[in-house]
Amino acid sequence: MKDKGIFSVSAFAKYSRTTKDALLHYDRIGLLSPTFRAENGYRYYHPGQLAIINVIRTMQDLGLTLVEIKEIINGRSQDNIAAIFTEQIGKIDEKIDDLYNTKELFVTLRNNVAIGLAVKEKSLGIEYVKEASYTLGEQNDYSKGANDFDALNVFYSKTQERYPKLSLNYPVWGYFRPERIKKYDWRWPDKYFFYHPQGEEVRPGGLYCVGYTRGGYGECGELYKRSLAYIEKNGYEVFEGAYEEYLLNEIFITDEKNYLIRLMISVREKESPS
Repeated sequence: MKDKGIFSVSAFAKYSRTTKDALLHYDRIGLLSPTFRAENGYRYYHPGQLAIINVIRTMQDLGLTLVEIKEIINGRSQDNIAAIFTEQIGKIDEKIDDLYNTKELFVTLRNNVAIGLAVKEKSLGIEYVKEASYTLGEQNDYSKGANDFDALNVFYSKTQERYPKLSLNYPVWGYFRPERIKKYDWRWPDKYFFYHPQGEEVRPGGLYCVGYTRGGYGECGELYKRSLAYIEKNGYEVFEGAYEEYLLNEIFITDEKNYLIRLMISVREKESPS
């Protein structure tokens, strides 16, 4: 049979990375049948059918049912196959985007762990922080009895409206305006944000007073006070606001009162009196 350029079921299954059972099933439903049957009932396939089964398996991976694939294969023509492949390419692109976002999410979480393991807790200092791409929400509305969870729900809803294809799985943290920090008012964030590589906004790079502490959500008032005292003592002033981040949260720690919090307050040097 090798001289006739055809493969046995076993050989065809091996070269097409499928199974004999799958090939027998494709034959039963009329999706892909062998080109030759010997008198002893053995089935044989033509090498050209490798290309067809590769398309079948790829369409299965994209989520198409065998019934849908059969309709495509049986009804294919030069006119419609290009449109079919264009549609499938679009689906593949969506899967690539999803996988990219998933990868970046895990990169973010891994980096948070790395930072958490490396920092000296209770440390505090002025340092240069690079800019970062992120999505920053609108000003939170706490009127009519709304609380921080209500505002978070609005943030998710509006972000999804703005960026329908954007993954919302990244950790969400809070931004506070400089006016509120100076008034010792840091109960609920002015805005919510999350870092991600496709962010259309940029968290400014520059000097920040960076400090760490342990606690639950919203339990870092002591760190704010300590940071403001440190800023004043070292000749700086609050500049563009603060970013409150929970590097190690419920994803990593079961004790909700022991999350690792990073507070970054934008600062600039005070001008010398003239």
